[in-house]
Amino acid sequence: MTDVLVVIGAGQIGQAIARRVGTGKHVLLADLRRENAEAAAEVMRDTGYEVSVSTVDVSERESVEALAEEATDLGDVTGLVHAAGVSPSQASVERIFDVDLYGTALVLETFGDVIASGGTGVVIASQSGHRLPPLTVEQNEALATTPVEELLDLPFLQPVEITDTLHAYQLSKRGNTQRVMAEAVRWGERDARINSISPGIIMTPLARDELDGPRGEGYRRMIETSTAGRAGTPDEVANVAALLMGPDGVFITGSDFLMDGGVTASYWYGEDE
Repeated sequence: MTDVLVVIGAGQIGQAIARRVGTGKHVLLADLRRENAEAAAEVMRDTGYEVSVSTVDVSERESVEALAEEATDLGDVTGLVHAAGVSPSQASVERIFDVDLYGTALVLETFGDVIASGGTGVVIASQSGHRLPPLTVEQNEALATTPVEELLDLPFLQPVEITDTLHAYQLSKRGNTQRVMAEAVRWGERDARINSISPGIIMTPLARDELDGPRGEGYRRMIETSTAGRAGTPDEVANVAALLMGPDGVFITGSDFLMDGGVTASYWYGEDE
């Protein structure tokens, strides 16, 4: 059977990871906008990868389940990269929760049902989840284990509680890492692994939207005051994904890897200026 790598989100990070771990596999690139997936697939095909494309809306169950069926028709799903999402400057609170929180939980559930033995997956979360103050034990457990279709009904996610898009984004990304931890137990029953990566500011079109948006000054300050003093690159995220999805990462599952150049460290423990 053919090994299939499913990449949801054909942006720069998804493409970089696909190049690192997609050699010898059939890469299924899926995006909300088919033209994005087609453009990425053309570049990969020109360099020797076997690639097909699909359209998916991670906020719609039927769409995600159709993608999983398409993937299993191609072969054994041995890899999943979930890199789709929207940012605080791109979407409303409701849309952020639909895509970044519900969508991730839905993808993890759906592909956890079809991932092959020995398969691996990574979810792209965000350092924003680490900037959120601690939640209660009950809230963490709710984000991790609430049935997918009930997730957005949690009381602390309601509009009366959450009015700021950045807060919604931070909660969603915290939810991603909690969900990955819980799903790792279920994936383990299929002899499969799942982890998340929480990148800092990585230079992609999404990051440029943020830098040019109303929070741009804050983003530039994060870069300036970080330990690294620069933004990251998609290839650096792919380096971590290659570890987590490769043979050197077989003892790692249910974990989140924060890679932000020291932004979070500076946020919590740096000197005030």
